[in-house]
This record gives sequence, structure tokens and C-alpha cells, in this order.
Amino acid sequence: MARTLSQDLRDRVVGAIDGGMICRAASAHFGVSTSSAISWRRLALQHGQAVARPRSGDRNSSRIEAQGDFIKGLVAEQGDITLDEIHTRLIERGTPVGIGTVHRFFARHGITRKKRPGTRSSRTGRTFRGSATTGSMVRWISIRNASC
Repeated sequence: MARTLSQDLRDRVVGAIDGGMICRAASAHFGVSTSSAISWRRLALQHGQAVARPRSGDRNSSRIEAQGDFIKGLVAEQGDITLDEIHTRLIERGTPVGIGTVHRFFARHGITRKKRPGTRSSRTGRTFRGSATTGSMVRWISIRNASC
């Protein structure tokens, strides 16, 4: 993707056009495209200056961040609520966001949605027979407990 050109260059191109230079000549003189020179001139006439728009970044999270207290309240009220249910409740409330946006909200705030605690690794015995060698077929065989 192309990078944003400097504000100084934009101002010089617009100044040259305002000084009587044709858009094509100004664009060739400063080494920018003709379409850029024309659009910068149009922006300068409309807004007073040809300022670049913000690039990239997350510009849509403000909608879900505004609902942050509501979402945290849902999680506190109903501990086993799913992301899909939260997504549905947000749509009902008039905040149309995607399920990925809800997931990123939880990731940003460090809220985990694990349903049950993880189990520890067994320290007393193997949980699978590791007899496979490089290039051999691997068979997962569960090992019976001696008390069975």
C-alpha cells in the first residue's frame, strides 16, 4: 500500500496551482500523480487545506467500547453467557457489531470466557504411550489405570 505524502508537499503543490500553474504541470514538477494534485486542490478549496485522512488503526471500536459497562454487566449477571448471546443482545440494543468485534473487546480487556478450569498434567504416570519413531505410524492408545 502507498504511504501518505507529507503535508509540506501537499501545501507546495496546492500553492503552485494557486499561483497559476496547471495541475498536470504542478504534479510533474513535484513528482506526484495528476489525480493527487487535483484531489488536493479540491480539498484545499473545500476545507482550506489538503489534509490527509487518518490511516489504518481501529476506528470502529468506539461503538462497542461505549457498551462496555453493559457487556461487563451481562458477564457479571450471567457467568456462562456466550459471545453469540452477547452479540445478539448488542444487536437488540441497537449496536450492530460483528462477533469478531465482541471477541476483540474481550481480548482487549483481558476477559476470558473459559467454561471450566484446566486440568493439571499427570505427574505420576504417562498419559499416552510414546513409542513412535520418526516416519512411523502413530497410534494413540490410552493407558489403563492399574486400579481398573
